[in-house]
Amino acid sequence: MKPLIIKATEDTPEIIFDPENKIFQISNVSLPENAIEFYAPVIDWLKKYRDEALPYTYFDFNIEYLNTASLKQIFELIFLIDKINEKSGVTIRWHYDKIDEDMHSLGIRFTHLVKVKFELVEYEKASQEDDDDDFDDDFF
Repeated sequence: MKPLIIKATEDTPEIIFDPENKIFQISNVSLPENAIEFYAPVIDWLKKYRDEALPYTYFDFNIEYLNTASLKQIFELIFLIDKINEKSGVTIRWHYDKIDEDMHSLGIRFTHLVKVKFELVEYEKASQEDDDDDFDDDFF
């Protein structure tokens, strides 16, 4: 099956569904103007993958922010992934920033809606101060 690769833009997530390399991830922000149109090829791809799924698949969601329209489409993706889980093994890993209570709560809600194994993966985003340390203070 051919991979699905959609490059991130300022308003849309990067999507890599690559069975050969066992990479299935959605990352960045999701604020497309038309979420239904943006996610349509992703939903179509998952429907085809359901019939050709690997014995076990890990889906990584690392979405920093999403709008309401995107949320509805993410629900659709997760329900499709739950259907894939009926035929082969699946784990969804929902990554969220330690300080982002909304994304954490959303992950928890998803765990109650589907039967697929769901892991909440907390991370801590590097602070701006840490990024500033890359500069040589003697230079200024």
